Amino acid sequence: MELTDLKVFVSVAEEGGISRAAEKLEYVQSNVTARIRKLESEIGVALFHRHPKGVALTEKGAQFRDYALTILSLAEEAVRAVQEKPHPSGPLVIGVVETVTCGNFMNALSDFQSSYPEVSLSLVTGTSSELLAMVMDRRLDGAFVTGDIPPAQLIFEYTVKDEIKLLTHEKGGVYPDLSSAKWAVSPKGCPFRKVLEEWLDSEGISLRNVIEIGSLETLMSCVKSGLACTLLPASVLKGEYRSLRAYPIPEPFRFTSTSLVRRSDRFSGKAFAAFAEMVRVNGL
Repeated sequence: MELTDLKVFVSVAEEGGISRAAEKLEYVQSNVTARIRKLESEIGVALFHRHPKGVALTEKGAQFRDYALTILSLAEEAVRAVQEKPHPSGPLVIGVVETVTCGNFMNALSDFQSSYPEVSLSLVTGTSSELLAMVMDRRLDGAFVTGDIPPAQLIFEYTVKDEIKLLTHEKGGVYPDLSSAKWAVSPKGCPFRKVLEEWLDSEGISLRNVIEIGSLETLMSCVKSGLACTLLPASVLKGEYRSLRAYPIPEPFRFTSTSLVRRSDRFSGKAFAAFAEMVRVNGL
C-alpha cells in the first residue's frame, strides 16, 4: 500500500467521482481507476459503490477513509517536524467561527503576519461543529470553536467567556414578545441557534418564525434593519452594530465560551505555538 494510493482514494471520496478526482489530481482517469482497483484488491473489500453519477463510500470505505486521513496527516507531520526551521514558518491552517472576527482578532492577526512573514496562514470559516470535525480529521492545525466542547483528544490553548444577548433593532425599547418574534438564525450546528431553541423550549415556545442566514454580516444587517431578532455574544456589538438594542436572557442560557483548540496528538510546530501565544497576549 502506497501513500499515493491513499491520496487518490481520499480524493475520490471527497470528489464523489473518478473523473472529478482525476481532474483535481491532474491524473489521467484510467490511472485513478487502476489505483482504486489495486487498493481494493490489496485490502480485499470494496471501498466504493459505483452509480451513474459517480461513486459513494461503502461502510468499509468510510471506515478506511478515517485511517487513510490519519496516515496521510501523520506522514505530512513527520516531514514538517524534521524540516521545521528554528523560527515560525511554513503553512498554518486555522478554523474560525465568524463571531471571533468581530473583536480585536483581525488587528492581532495583522501583527502576527508582520512578525512572522514566513508563516503561510490560511483561515477557514464554518460552524463550531464543522470546524471541530475538521480538527479531529487533521485538516486544521487548530480552530476557534464556541460552546461546550468535549475535551477528549483536544488541548485548549485559550478560552474566553462571553455573554449571550438578545439583539433587536436599535429603535426598539421593549423586550420582544418571544411567542411572536421573528428570528434571524445561522444554519443548524450554530451553538447560538441551539441556545435559542433551548431557551424558547423552556418557555413552551417552538422556534418556527425564522430566517436562516449563512453569513454573520448579513444576519446582523437583518437585525439592524428591524426585520428580525437574534441571539449572539455581546462581543459582536462593534462598529455599526454598537447601537443595536441588547437585552439579557435567563441565567441558564446567558454565558458561552470561545476556545482555541487543537488535537492533543497532532504535531504542534513553532508557527502554531507563536499563533497561540499571540491569541493569549492580545485576546479576542
